Amino acid sequence: MTEKYDSEAVNTARDYYNSTDADNFYFHVWGGEDLHVGLYKDDQEPILDASRRIVEHMGELMKPYVQAGQKLLDLGSGFGGSGRYLHQALGLDVTGLNLSEVENDRNRGFNKDAGLEDRITVVDGNFEELPFEHGTFDVVFSQDSFLHSGNREKVIEEVGRVLKPGGLFIFTDPMMADDCPDGVLQPILDRLHLDTLGSPGFYRDACRRNGMEEVDFEDNTPHLPRHYGRVLEETERREKELVEKNLVSQEYIDRMKTGLKNWVNGGNSGYLTWGIFRFKKTQ
Repeated sequence: MTEKYDSEAVNTARDYYNSTDADNFYFHVWGGEDLHVGLYKDDQEPILDASRRIVEHMGELMKPYVQAGQKLLDLGSGFGGSGRYLHQALGLDVTGLNLSEVENDRNRGFNKDAGLEDRITVVDGNFEELPFEHGTFDVVFSQDSFLHSGNREKVIEEVGRVLKPGGLFIFTDPMMADDCPDGVLQPILDRLHLDTLGSPGFYRDACRRNGMEEVDFEDNTPHLPRHYGRVLEETERREKELVEKNLVSQEYIDRMKTGLKNWVNGGNSGYLTWGIFRFKKTQ
């Protein structure tokens, strides 16, 4: 394991995703290689199918801005499913950065199995302190990772720093709505050990301050509570199996079910927002 980071929120997320419970839960329940919110055709669609659909859709949104051989940085790359897809579909040179060494080991194993271990780079790191030179990447990509930062202003500053002029910043993140009342998301924040979530207004302002102009925001908010609801259903359906096989502890599952219900309630109440942001680096 690497040394602890400066950010308490980042260290909390790192310890969580390095745990055996979390590693097995996300691999067996959440979506296999894809650890992010999905785009659903209906309420009963398999999580894996919906999770892959959002990657494919984001790839389509990237096509006007990228060329084969360009460099893409995947922030919070998890098990690396998105990076492998984008490399194979768009011919991009992919670097995945992620704070969980356990997840990164799975990512490297998947890359090796796919014959891509020499084509995709996996870096142990923290997106508040990117270990790359200025203007290294043509694209910075991320799915549902920035919520784990306690200093999202620094994250966006780092994105702006490593992105080339004219480069694309495309990401999703579970956000609080711009008009979210104070206090209503506290159960979610407490579980994540955070003070706030980002919001569309925050990301627009932070990107503008760091030389990036908005291309568009595709609002897909209804899919956020739908996704957490589907994960909750799968957790309950497979709970006995996961515990009996010693893959995930009962204590972890109980906490997870509570957390998932909080996300579903927050999304259905209109307090949360989720969708695809695209920004272009102008300077």
